[in-house]
Amino acid sequence: MTQHELEDILPLAPLQEGLLFHALYDTDGRDVYTTQFSFRVEGPLDVPALKASVRALLRRHANLRAGFLHEGLSRPVQVIPREVELPWEEIDWTHLDPDAHESSLAAWLEEDLGRRFQLDEPPLIRFTLIHLAPHDYRLIFTNHHILLDGWSLPV
Repeated sequence: MTQHELEDILPLAPLQEGLLFHALYDTDGRDVYTTQFSFRVEGPLDVPALKASVRALLRRHANLRAGFLHEGLSRPVQVIPREVELPWEEIDWTHLDPDAHESSLAAWLEEDLGRRFQLDEPPLIRFTLIHLAPHDYRLIFTNHHILLDGWSLPV
């Protein structure tokens, strides 16, 4: 990232320092600080509008674009790029037997939780929309806890 691509460079909050330490200390297993929310969406869905909303969310909230640098620094910092690539994936399971949806979803959620974020490569958040049937979707929101916690999520 060049200086012109950055919006800001900020110190870490004490909790972020602890989360960064733990994420860097154990890089082999599953990162227990990866969090995931799954939402069921029923009814007609305007997918382009939903994607535009996610883009607007990332533009509006700089903390969701943060990455965390530590190598060669006396203290770690969070860097806020002006823009990040939209972390969006769509999966079509409409061809699957409806009885297989829940087991397939459970397996996919577990696999997704196992995909570690590289803390120095923002964004540390991803969105997946799974099409199960006409007018039946799951929206999965996965992020690293270093970005937001239970107190900041409602905001």
